[in-house]
Amino acid sequence: MRIFTRVLDSTHGKSAVGVPARLARAHDNGWATVADAETDHDGRIPEWESRFLERGLYRIVFDSDDYFTRRGMVAAYPEVVVIFRIQKGVHFFQLQVTLAPYSYSTYFGTMDIRLRKNNSE
Repeated sequence: MRIFTRVLDSTHGKSAVGVPARLARAHDNGWATVADAETDHDGRIPEWESRFLERGLYRIVFDSDDYFTRRGMVAAYPEVVVIFRIQKGVHFFQLQVTLAPYSYSTYFGTMDIRLRKNNSE
C-alpha cells in the first residue's frame, strides 16, 4: 500500500513548498518513525509515493510552525498531526492538508492510481 501526500497553503493560494513532515507507524505504546521528508515545489512528498506501507495505524506530523515562520508569519498550530489507518484491500491512499496560520483542513481517501497517471501526462 502506498500514500500520496500533498500540502496546500490557503493563505497564498498555492502549494506549500518546504513543509517538514514525519511519517510514523504505531508501535507498542508509541510511534516509530518510518521517514522524514519535506514537501517539494508542488507541495508533494514524492519519495513517500514509492514506499510500501503495511496495514496499520500511521501518523504524519507536518511542521507548520517552521513553514510559516520562514514566511514571517506566526502559526496558531505549530504542528498539524494527521492520524490514519491503512486497511487491507486498498493499495493507494491520498492525504491532503490545507494550511493557514490559524486553521487547517485535511482530506484522506483512497485513489485510483490510473487517474493520477492520466492526469500527469
